[in-house]
Amino acid sequence: MRKMPTQLFFVVLFLVSTSVLSQQPDYFIGKIKDSETQEPIAFASIRIKDRALGVISNLDGSFKIPFKYKEYGDIIEISSMGYQTQEIPIQNFSVDYLNTIRLLPAILELNEAVVIAGKQKKYTARQIVRKAIRSIPENYPVEPFSTVGYYRDYQLDSMQYVNLNEAILEVFDEGFDAMDSTTTKVKIFDYLENTDFKRDTLASSSYNYEFEEGRKVIDKAFLASHGGNEFTILRVHDALRNYEVGSYSFVHRLKYDLLSEHKFRKGPDTYLDNEPIYTIAFAKQLPDYSAQGTMYISKINFAVYKMEYTVYDLKKELPDGNLNKHRTKDQPIFEIIKEYRPENDKMYLNYISFHNTFQIWDPPKFVLDSTNIETHLGRFVMSFSRPPNVQEALNAGNYTLKYKGEELSFKRIYLDTTDISRRTVVMVPRMYPHKAADMFRTIRARGLKGPLDPLFFSSEVHNIHDVYGNLINEWTSRDYDQFREYFVQEIKTKIDAPPDGPFMDKRRPIFQDQPIIKPDNFDHYWMNTPLKNAENKGQFSGRIQYTVYSKQ
Repeated sequence: MRKMPTQLFFVVLFLVSTSVLSQQPDYFIGKIKDSETQEPIAFASIRIKDRALGVISNLDGSFKIPFKYKEYGDIIEISSMGYQTQEIPIQNFSVDYLNTIRLLPAILELNEAVVIAGKQKKYTARQIVRKAIRSIPENYPVEPFSTVGYYRDYQLDSMQYVNLNEAILEVFDEGFDAMDSTTTKVKIFDYLENTDFKRDTLASSSYNYEFEEGRKVIDKAFLASHGGNEFTILRVHDALRNYEVGSYSFVHRLKYDLLSEHKFRKGPDTYLDNEPIYTIAFAKQLPDYSAQGTMYISKINFAVYKMEYTVYDLKKELPDGNLNKHRTKDQPIFEIIKEYRPENDKMYLNYISFHNTFQIWDPPKFVLDSTNIETHLGRFVMSFSRPPNVQEALNAGNYTLKYKGEELSFKRIYLDTTDISRRTVVMVPRMYPHKAADMFRTIRARGLKGPLDPLFFSSEVHNIHDVYGNLINEWTSRDYDQFREYFVQEIKTKIDAPPDGPFMDKRRPIFQDQPIIKPDNFDHYWMNTPLKNAENKGQFSGRIQYTVYSKQ
């Protein structure tokens, strides 16, 4: 194994941003990128060294730290799987600029063999995962503990944050031997429905699988409530914490089902904080779905540091020819990423992110408002909600009118010139006069008694667009990405939940009439609110570049 070089460098870019930073004078804002690809690094850990506090970078690599820590002269420690951990004096950061940090990829050449009891032994991918699962009781806490962290849920619409809700929570966990869903208690320190970001009432509504206006659905999937609110649903999807009970599709019960449900293979080894890590990829293939996962497992004690899992819809492709993270065009249905970090020889949650796609279905913009039967004139009058495409509206093949089960044909179809809105089409049936008179007379007699039975008379319209291109009776959908995330800022080991509470009501939404309890040290924690645009394009101008050298 090669040693890391004694001298490393990283570049810090300060980008002028009066519009964004002036809104947050109490924080300095940073952004983490890959030094080679220039891509943002999401979910990197940014820790205030020796204070056991920190945050996790957002999707665009951004983060914020309270300016007061600069006065203390602290060190910021930045780490991410597969990158070299960096320590940066907090004095190097500016509160007036966006501080962009480029992390160097790992350069260690790790030996595939792991040393156990003085002997070298090679394991298959499946054996490594089996040992990791069996080692959960030894590697994760069974005594009570708590985590204080930043929770948020939001949607992404064309890379714009929508319905951003934020909270600071303390989660009291009885330990991995206890049933999480029944024993874990949560205190809410603060919550915020962030009105600085766009709000969309339909997108924030509950899932609704009834075919009605404004319904919200997950295509080809169903998100159960598990008897709890948004945060409870997020916790259920931590398959490591709930390794003995059902978690989510295909992983099911991690302890019993993961190995039998998937195929495994070893990837290139990596490291985190100088600890060698196995990379194990696993997959499951079905006719309509595929699942792709990765586990990062310690080569020393087989603790699972990180687990990623994505389920794809093989019948639906990403728009505009885009590729997903596994380099295919398949549309993801849901993705779960969780990471644990060691604290006092046990593994504690660092963050969990649950991402699913959903659709809002909107009712047709173009419909047939009415079918009027003018018996005295011997004709049918079709009134549309919008002006139809004339050529299509005058095509008899786009109408199906049936009288006593027999389909009618027409000798004339024309626009009603008395309707200045041009939304009305007149249809004259092709029939002998006496038969037409008899039909209209019978229809009128039936109509006087009540609504017409569809078996007696029915009308349908199809393949007609309005002048704006909307197809008649066509429901349309808008695609959104839903995120629920929890990022740990502090870990408290061997601590019980206080007996007096009050605790969050798990059955009620986090942002609906919940008790708020701010501790005396509340100012130690903060909401890592993302930049408004997830891609962060065009928000900053005026570049001043500095190169900073760090000795290790």
